[in-house]
Amino acid sequence: MPGILRQLSGLGGCTQPIRLDGHRTEYDVDTRTGEIGNVLHRLDSTSLPAGQLLVRCNNRRTTRCAACAEVYRRDTFHLITSGLRGGKGIPEHVAAHPRVFATFTAPSFGQVHNRPSSGRPCHCGTHHDQDDDVLGSPLDPDTYDYEAAVLWNAHAGPLWRRFSTYVRREVAKRAGLSQRRFREHARVSFAKVAEYQKRGAVHFHAVIRIDGPSGGDTPPPPWATAELLTDAIRTATAKVHVDGPVIDGRAHAFTFGRQLDVRTIRSADFNGGQELTERAVAAYIAKYATKGAETATGALDRPLKFAAELAQFDISDHARRLIRTAWTLGARKDLEHLRLRAWAHMLGFRGHFSTKSRRYSTTLGALRDARAEWRRAQAAAANGPEPDTTYVLAHWVFAGTGLSDAEAWLAASLEPAPGTEGEPTRG
Repeated sequence: MPGILRQLSGLGGCTQPIRLDGHRTEYDVDTRTGEIGNVLHRLDSTSLPAGQLLVRCNNRRTTRCAACAEVYRRDTFHLITSGLRGGKGIPEHVAAHPRVFATFTAPSFGQVHNRPSSGRPCHCGTHHDQDDDVLGSPLDPDTYDYEAAVLWNAHAGPLWRRFSTYVRREVAKRAGLSQRRFREHARVSFAKVAEYQKRGAVHFHAVIRIDGPSGGDTPPPPWATAELLTDAIRTATAKVHVDGPVIDGRAHAFTFGRQLDVRTIRSADFNGGQELTERAVAAYIAKYATKGAETATGALDRPLKFAAELAQFDISDHARRLIRTAWTLGARKDLEHLRLRAWAHMLGFRGHFSTKSRRYSTTLGALRDARAEWRRAQAAAANGPEPDTTYVLAHWVFAGTGLSDAEAWLAASLEPAPGTEGEPTRG
């Protein structure tokens, strides 16, 4: 019993661990001759209490594994924060760079049940509660443009990439610089996350910042202001479009919606409830990094293998029609490159949920490496330092996922082990 408890506590609360069969053996190596010496450590899955090696699933979705999603959320929070106030290898003076928080929406595909911010009733005449299941569903499903809605999601990624090019052009134009000379004076950096609206359309939240020519390491030029950046974003958003496919004689073209929110990010000193602070922005973006279509629309959190599977799921009629539309469009040869069937559960969107430009801040990989290095340091402190040179022979094969009923019962009674769930990242 103590052994299985130790193994389960090492998962840090993960409820869907990867199960592996195999072994890992470490040998010391003579640095002078290169000869392999004695066995230092040997791990065999059959000798473990669970009968297999259990590894965290590291799934980012809260609906799949809350513990692993929480680690992903915290990493995203650190990634966004380091680009706003420094840290994790980013200088602190980045906090003085012009930066804004922008939200880009999708266009309308038909009227849906909503809660207008003005306090007026919905188009249907009802004042909906914020938890009303009907929110986001069409007033008239038969006239709602499901085809365009799915295709817009499929083209949202390319639309953002084109916007990122246009906004750099607009900033350069306002500075009186050519594209080539602009790179010698400044750089536009960003970090964004995708969120599903209730109606099933993706929109983007982004931190956009003006840096010097070497990114966050160098200060921006004197002409760079948040007002200039805001004006460039609004102009670029209005200009950007992506041509889509022609389906049954209907040509599709995609733009962002008319609703665009751009707000200047103030420093953490402005915390009176009115200013948009760095911490509020980072927390908001990190929250949506662990959510997908299933959270907003009640859709699915895993791919479909067959369209007939839809009958087994308790999902809204609106989500069902979006998924079925993606599945039907995915059968067309001319849309094969969109992989709509593989991403039908995501309502056609196949982009990464959290992305950033190279110079914005640290990376998720660097944060994971720092956490792994911290764990190795903790192990070395407990077990003694490892030899400078070792030879590792390992072979692992996938054996399944999840916990047995008994393991799940035991895991539910455990608190996450220190250092395995949300421990501070180092570096």
